[in-house]
Amino acid sequence: MFPDVPKGKIIKILKDNLFFLAGSLIYAISVDVFAAPNRIAPGGITGICTMINYVWHWPIGMTSLLFNIPIFIWAIVEIGYKLVGKTIVATVFVSVSIDVIAKMLPHYTGEKMLAALFGGLIEGIGLSLVFMRGGTTGGTDMIARLLGRRLRSFSMGKLMLGIDLVVVLSSAVVYHSIESALYAVIAIFVSTRLIDSILYGTDTGTGKLLFIISTANDEITHDILEMDRGVTILKSRGAYSGREGEVLLCAVRRYEVVKVKDIVRSHDKDAFMIVGEAGEISGEGFREVKAEDKTLKELIQHIKKK
Repeated sequence: MFPDVPKGKIIKILKDNLFFLAGSLIYAISVDVFAAPNRIAPGGITGICTMINYVWHWPIGMTSLLFNIPIFIWAIVEIGYKLVGKTIVATVFVSVSIDVIAKMLPHYTGEKMLAALFGGLIEGIGLSLVFMRGGTTGGTDMIARLLGRRLRSFSMGKLMLGIDLVVVLSSAVVYHSIESALYAVIAIFVSTRLIDSILYGTDTGTGKLLFIISTANDEITHDILEMDRGVTILKSRGAYSGREGEVLLCAVRRYEVVKVKDIVRSHDKDAFMIVGEAGEISGEGFREVKAEDKTLKELIQHIKKK
């Protein structure tokens, strides 16, 4: 069917799309069954579209897709289509799923606290499946990533939090209810905590360590830096050939491994990669260094000096 495409790549694409579809359907349940009927705006573009649906009855999924189109164009211009492709596919799946599920499943209109909790849980599961395969649902995370290129003093997490905060506060005005905004905060908190647990494990300081040997180091380094991940270039020398070279060292979250592999293979299909476990990663973008960790480190250094 696709004679020029390697079988392994076809299987990978099918697996990606299967995860995107499953994650989209689950995420759509959280929006259509729990969030929208209970006037809970779950942050981001979806939260905005939920409020628009409440006021003007526009379909949430299609409105979300329309809102994302200019964001995709901006992203393609800024960072290239290779790093946006999966996000576009996942966003289309999510948008269609939301509008399809809305016509099929009943709405839960009971206790709002239960709606916020279960909506957050289901949203977290759905988004985790999408993130596992290197995709996103556009919206807040894509805007934060693009703004981060201009506002270097703000981390991506802070930018995402700021955008979601604006959406949540707006929901209190649109729904004429402070409680709606508070329930939205609960849903967002539950969702993000579950995503962290599924993708990173219970210790958010863990991750993966990649060593990359390639003839396209400059291109690979550029694209990894666009992910807001650092790269360290290590000087190397082949034991057999004696040739001098460079090895790229990169620490990432577990779910980002797929994205890094895609970047490497897109520039050099013969690149040599080693992916290992990182039991603990401290620093910007990972687990913050705790005060007791600093104290222990200082104590060890003091003992060594003696």
